[in-house]
Amino acid sequence: MLLVIRNAHMLEVDAGAMLGPRTVVAEAGTLVDVDAGAAKPTGAEREEIDARGAFLLPGLIDAHVHLGITTMDFARLARQSETERALEMARAAERTLARGFTTVRDTGGDVRGLIAAIRRGLCAGPRVVHAGRVLSQTGGHGDLRAGRIDEAGCACQVHTDWFSHVCDGADAVMRAARVELRAGSDFLKLMASGGVASPSDPLDATQYTAAEIRAATVEAAHRHTYVTAHAYTPDAIALAVENGVACIEHGNLLDDATAARMAAAGTVLVPTLVTYRAMRELGDKLGLPARNLEKNRGVFEAGLRSVEIARRNGVELGLGTDLLGEAQDQQADELAIRADLEPAADVLRAMYRTNARLCGLEDAIGVIQPGAHADLVLSDVNPLDDLASLARPTRVLSHVIQAGRVVRRRD
Repeated sequence: MLLVIRNAHMLEVDAGAMLGPRTVVAEAGTLVDVDAGAAKPTGAEREEIDARGAFLLPGLIDAHVHLGITTMDFARLARQSETERALEMARAAERTLARGFTTVRDTGGDVRGLIAAIRRGLCAGPRVVHAGRVLSQTGGHGDLRAGRIDEAGCACQVHTDWFSHVCDGADAVMRAARVELRAGSDFLKLMASGGVASPSDPLDATQYTAAEIRAATVEAAHRHTYVTAHAYTPDAIALAVENGVACIEHGNLLDDATAARMAAAGTVLVPTLVTYRAMRELGDKLGLPARNLEKNRGVFEAGLRSVEIARRNGVELGLGTDLLGEAQDQQADELAIRADLEPAADVLRAMYRTNARLCGLEDAIGVIQPGAHADLVLSDVNPLDDLASLARPTRVLSHVIQAGRVVRRRD
């Protein structure tokens, strides 16, 4: 299958510039030619698109999703059958791709079945890079068990569900890390602080010890991958960074001293701002428990400040959303929020270059060059001039292209 796109202005991510007009050619899902004077290719099966001066971008990349969390109503989520959850996950994946997100990094939950279904063509969806089940201490952000737990048991015990391994002590963390890596996780995630969406931990709680964190980072390094950590507070972030964690998710309560430590260590920060706004605006209507709504107060505003602090101290930023269930339709709004905080070119580099590296797909996604995956979107608006316009993807994006095939075309 050949795809030829003519007369497109093409985003050059590193330079933060539009080049064009260009002719872009993809064959068998891979870009093969990107040139102002590309020769007309031949082939039995082909599709040609005249972009007519529109703007050609790599497919969008979200570095923090949870395709397995299909609703904000956690009580309903707990009652779901496997069939219901599978169908809702498939629908979420299809909508994600339709918004132009051709690659996502799933940061918690067993989504291996969904990945297999997408690969087999049972449902549409983005390329999914995944952490698998997260690692959490008892009473930590990944401990989703309801009610009291009266039996402490021994430290060697690991409680496993679809979302997490609840594991205490370095040996148990090591075992859980090995299990998850054996299952095919692309990287590991651990919970280093409290969170908004969990039932039993304060937001400012520090979770895991240095030895426990180190157990996970050593195992990840042995598999030539890395650990990312959910962390909000300076203490939790610093503990993670000092013990080999390569990436911090959220980081809303970041301060200058901790940001400087992150920059010195080369630790990436993935802000996820839109989710706090969505929980504040929609959570009560959609069944988010009152205790979680209370924990969410002020976290969005703190997150806005954390981006400024990170930039001031030279921390490399990615781009994620962390939207839950029904709020996932707001995914592209993260770009509009970040556009108010940073130059558009910097936000695009965060999405296309940093996110691609976090996915282990640098130079394969997030770029338009020969040898890269032919994952592309055509936009009516130049995002360098109006990045916030991408928050309306069904209006602004005329084509979504995955592996060299048009998967959504605006009517």
